[in-house]
Amino acid sequence: MAKSRQHVANQDASLSPTAGRSREWEGPSRWSEYLNLQVTSPMTSRSHRNLNSDGQAQSSSGSHKGLNMQYVVQLTQVAEGLMAKMYRLNQILDYPDSLSHVYSEAFWKAGVFPNCPRICVLLSKKFPEHHSKLQLERIDKVALDALHESAEVHLQSLEPWVQLLLDLMAFREQALRLILDLSSTVITLLPHQNSLILHAFMDLFCSFVRVNLFSEKMPRKMMLQMYNLLHAMSRNDRDCDFYHRLVQFIDSYDPPLKGLHEDLNFVSPRIGEVLEAVGPIIFLSTDTRKLRNEGFLSPFHPRYPDILTNSAHPMRAQDLANVTSYREWVLLGYLVCPDELLRVTSIDIALVVLKENLVLPLFRDEYVLLHEDYQLYVLPRILETKKMAKSGRTKQKEADLEYSVAKQVEKMISEVHEQAILSCDSIHRERRILLKQEIGRMVLFFTDQPSLLAPNIQMVFSALALAQCEVLWYFQHVGIASPKSKTARIIPVDIDPSDPTIGFLLDGMDRLCCLVRKYIAAIRGYALSYLSSCAGRIRFLLGTPGMVALDLDANLKGLFQKIIQHLESIPKPQGENISAITCNLSELRKDWLSILMIVTSARSSINIRHLEKATVSTGKEGLLSEGNSAYNWSRCVDELESQLSKHGSLRKLYFYHQHLAAVFRNTMFGPEGRPQHCCAWLGVASSFPECASSIVPEEITKIGRDAVLYVESLIESIMGGLEGLINILDSEGGFGTLEMQLLPEQAAVFMNYASRVSIPSSKLQRGAAGFLLPGHESYPENNNSIKMLEAAMQRLTNLCSVLNDMEPICVLNHVFVLREYMRECILGNFRRRLLTALKTDNDLQRPSVLESLLHRHISIVHLAEQHISMDLTQGIREVLLSEAFSGPVSSLHLFEKPEDLNTGSAAEAVCNWYIENIVKDISGAGILFAPVHKCFKSTRPVGGYFAESVTDLRELQSFVRIFGGYGVDRLDRMMKEHTAALLNCIDTSLRSNREVLEAVAASMHSGDRTEREAYLRQIVDMDTIIGFCIQAGQALAFDQLLAEAAGAVLEEGVPLIYSLLAGVVKHLPDEIPEKKEIRRMRVVANSVNLVSDHDSEWVRLILEEVGGTNDGSWSLLPYLFAAFMTSNIWSSTAFNVDTGGFNNNIHGLARCISAVIAGSEFVRLEREHQQKSSLSNGNVAETFDSEIQSRLSVEASIKSAMQIFVKFSSGIILDSWSEANRSHLVPKLIFLDQLSEISSYLPRSSLEPHVPYSILRSLYGQYYANSPSAQLVLLSMSPRHSPAVSLAHASPGFRQPRGDSTPQSAATDSGYFRGSSTYSQEHSYMPDSGTIRSSDGRHRNVRRSGPLDYSSSRSKVKNVEGSTSGSTGPSPLPRFAVSRSGPISYK
Repeated sequence: MAKSRQHVANQDASLSPTAGRSREWEGPSRWSEYLNLQVTSPMTSRSHRNLNSDGQAQSSSGSHKGLNMQYVVQLTQVAEGLMAKMYRLNQILDYPDSLSHVYSEAFWKAGVFPNCPRICVLLSKKFPEHHSKLQLERIDKVALDALHESAEVHLQSLEPWVQLLLDLMAFREQALRLILDLSSTVITLLPHQNSLILHAFMDLFCSFVRVNLFSEKMPRKMMLQMYNLLHAMSRNDRDCDFYHRLVQFIDSYDPPLKGLHEDLNFVSPRIGEVLEAVGPIIFLSTDTRKLRNEGFLSPFHPRYPDILTNSAHPMRAQDLANVTSYREWVLLGYLVCPDELLRVTSIDIALVVLKENLVLPLFRDEYVLLHEDYQLYVLPRILETKKMAKSGRTKQKEADLEYSVAKQVEKMISEVHEQAILSCDSIHRERRILLKQEIGRMVLFFTDQPSLLAPNIQMVFSALALAQCEVLWYFQHVGIASPKSKTARIIPVDIDPSDPTIGFLLDGMDRLCCLVRKYIAAIRGYALSYLSSCAGRIRFLLGTPGMVALDLDANLKGLFQKIIQHLESIPKPQGENISAITCNLSELRKDWLSILMIVTSARSSINIRHLEKATVSTGKEGLLSEGNSAYNWSRCVDELESQLSKHGSLRKLYFYHQHLAAVFRNTMFGPEGRPQHCCAWLGVASSFPECASSIVPEEITKIGRDAVLYVESLIESIMGGLEGLINILDSEGGFGTLEMQLLPEQAAVFMNYASRVSIPSSKLQRGAAGFLLPGHESYPENNNSIKMLEAAMQRLTNLCSVLNDMEPICVLNHVFVLREYMRECILGNFRRRLLTALKTDNDLQRPSVLESLLHRHISIVHLAEQHISMDLTQGIREVLLSEAFSGPVSSLHLFEKPEDLNTGSAAEAVCNWYIENIVKDISGAGILFAPVHKCFKSTRPVGGYFAESVTDLRELQSFVRIFGGYGVDRLDRMMKEHTAALLNCIDTSLRSNREVLEAVAASMHSGDRTEREAYLRQIVDMDTIIGFCIQAGQALAFDQLLAEAAGAVLEEGVPLIYSLLAGVVKHLPDEIPEKKEIRRMRVVANSVNLVSDHDSEWVRLILEEVGGTNDGSWSLLPYLFAAFMTSNIWSSTAFNVDTGGFNNNIHGLARCISAVIAGSEFVRLEREHQQKSSLSNGNVAETFDSEIQSRLSVEASIKSAMQIFVKFSSGIILDSWSEANRSHLVPKLIFLDQLSEISSYLPRSSLEPHVPYSILRSLYGQYYANSPSAQLVLLSMSPRHSPAVSLAHASPGFRQPRGDSTPQSAATDSGYFRGSSTYSQEHSYMPDSGTIRSSDGRHRNVRRSGPLDYSSSRSKVKNVEGSTSGSTGPSPLPRFAVSRSGPISYK
């Protein structure tokens, strides 16, 4: 603000008082600063627009007998500029209170006055005493000395504002002279005879009063006294030239109303005549019942509905457009001319207007308290008149009448304040309701019958003007303090901030203005037709005998002929495109004004009364009436937009934009709020910059910035409401009630309750067990929730439709497209809902629940999308994509993702949760992988759920559907990083224990048990490495589950791509090394579980990425894994039949061993082959043969390593067995069997020589006999499995042994086997898992060695064979001889 003040000071430095003295004091040239700039002000009236341009020819074409109306308009513009400067000064000085001499800290820091409060305040209080008589050195000598030193600087800062005082003094003299001249020379000032000149005269009169009232709000006395003191300091104690004139001017206007009463006493009778003349229109505007019943604002005849033009009272309906000005005339007129209140009819006029107002607006949002001024300045004059009448200075009869009227006026002024406080709000609320109804009907009618808009355009202007007045009144009276209260009691009148009628009025005005602009061509065509017909009527009237007898002078006769020529030269609109007709009728209006200026002047020989008498005998409209009508209709041709702006613009609301935004927030989404009102509330801001005055350059920037902030604030509120409606629907009380389903455990509890309580089932719907049943909302007592949903849906769809169809809001160079804001709001809300739903109070939300919540929200977005002309579905996809993938778009097209690729926050949060809580188990929840159920289990909840609730295939499929392939890639990449770190630990262990492991390998081959045990004890951190390997096994198991879920979703969503990928994988060539394209295809297939050996391929990919197995220590890997059999971890290991794994996840070690040995061998031999290829001579045939040999050599190498591991680990197991220590033997043997089950490179034949299958079968039999799950197996057995078939499954003699040389051994022995009983058991646990896709061929070719291969059918076999076991459940199967020639395969 300091910068803007400096700018104003610099700009106005040339306007110094010394320069002002040399100006021409008289005439328009005095005001070149105010008139050269196009002043845009909210107070601009009709006469300001047209008279300024139309009166330009007055000096040339008007006679000496005419009135100089151009100067009237110019002085009115000067008044606007003066008030704009005073308003700016008040802003700079932080709105000082000059009457009570209270000034804020900002006042002294503004830089206008010197910062010496004591001297300044004293000079102001002692005004008009000269500073030389005040002995200022006694008040503040230090400040006075400082003033002496910087007098010139302070003088320059005060100079432009003292020039403003000079301008005010000059304006007072010239305006007052002009007002007195007009009052004495204009013959008639009645609205129905001379409305154009009347409005110009009264606008100048009101501007004169407002300027002088407003001047009291700035520190005039301090300004003049300080300037003169500084001038004396810098000019040898000489006063400034204009000092005494300004002292006299300020003193005569202290207070301003004292000077106004004296100055305007001469024109008081003319003002009284005018106010009496406009009284009937004011009475009509306050009578809401009459306005409604007689149809003043209805486009059809009130008593004859078939007549669709309002011919009942067109003039009065037209005058209603000016009623706002009339009310202002009354308030100001009686305030400065109080003697006119003593007219008999004036009391009622004043009472009506005073009763409905508390403040008197001066300029923008500045006002004075109306009733306080009437009581302070009008009432004493009335009491004085009453006293004079009582003293009998006049005739007795007149004295009695005058005394009686004065007494009534005294009573009215004394009582009207309380009446206004109690009733003004209710009066205006009733008027707003009337206008809301009338404008609403008007909009519907003209929308349906647009052809009737043009004949009734004046009535439309009246409706707009009345609504404009009511809206402005509402905001002008918000927060007004009562003048009677001793303390600062706020709002004496109860202004309701949530009044919905404001929104209806704004919307109605906006729609009416849109209708006028839409049919502007039709209105212009109608006006042109009227003017064409008017030419003949005026020609006829000029030829009547009365007019001929008047003997007009040549000048006046020439002007009338010009009027006829203008009207006859108007283009005919028939058969032409009216919008293409360009017609400037300013010359017509200028000539008509010239006529009026002549005939209304008392100096003219032919005046207005002569013209009326000469033409009224024809029985038609008089000449002046026709001319005035032509003047008004001509403005509908080329000035329709300016008329619409005058009556329908709400730019003054800028000064109340804070209250405007508050009322909007209170009403928009209230019970009576309407979404379609948003357009009007926002559209108001487009006109805010018009409030800026060009005479204060910095205003345009500030007002434009405030307008933009207002629009942004409202848009934020609208979008908040839109978001709120969506969230209401997307809640458990919204659409959630329609989707309510019982969880399985809830259904079980309810069924239990229903079976135990013998009550009618219809009563159970009340949720006796604590649950609401689906469909409860259909009962009559619950239909309120449905009504709420319907109302929310209706509002949502209406709001979306309105915002979609809304035109862009333009504020200066800012354009606001609500459709785009709405899209961003809906998508931003969806993103926030996604991130909110991602987490529960405890921890991560279940993916299946999250998916259902997202589906519900997306369904609401689709509901809104039906009313929006843009693709929100694409936006939803973009949000989900950005939450799963946030790297550069170019990275989406690359197969190898960059190292520093970022991930969306949602996917990142979910992936981190799974890694930390499931794979790493940092919370210590006892996470175990259950091979039987294909999920992870936990001993206690992880966050809010047990591990099986978030890791089964159904949940992982939901995760894949939400986050897509990029979410899967991120989770896979995080597990690869975790596994790579674990593999690095294995590599470190191999390097650090290399010598020991070489010694262990040598002792194992030599068979020296003592030496082997000694070396095994030297291996460092064995238990730690085992832990790392178990974690790697967990990661492998989780990644396979993820790949299986991704494959299921891919097959469900794009089955053709899935089948194509599955078919391609079967025919990929087995090359070592693989080509880049083949490798990429295999990786993709492995990510959706289409590769037979997922684990080894995954580890192979990790080792290739990190560059592992690059030294010879990895050849010792089987010996390190075999050494694990000596760990103490086995002492606490037990097999669990229900999960198919071990209690401490040691089965993850088997998975790790299988995958790491296979993957490391692939990588090691592939690297060796690359080295050989670089040294070969490029022989293609040799290369091809070497590739085939390399693939076979890799498989042979893997099998060899696995056999080494099995051989030496079984040796260690059996060597460590003793009668005293047998606990670790069983889990180790089952561990080796599980390893054989997992690995496709360890066929049964490799394990059989070391661990006979009969031992394992006996162990499994004992576990199943003692397991409580055996009963479940019995219940879940398929009836198709007869004892005979089960015997065939159980007996090894039914199948011929298969040798180790069988080529298919690697393929047929891979993976978990799921036989008939397995199918039944898994089906009972996970009916929706979608994981049972084993073919009959796999059933036939895979042996049955796992724990799930023992179903109730084998128990029946035992009974058939006559076992004497006394157990009630399944017992161990009988031992029998097994062929050692190869693996035993059972169909």
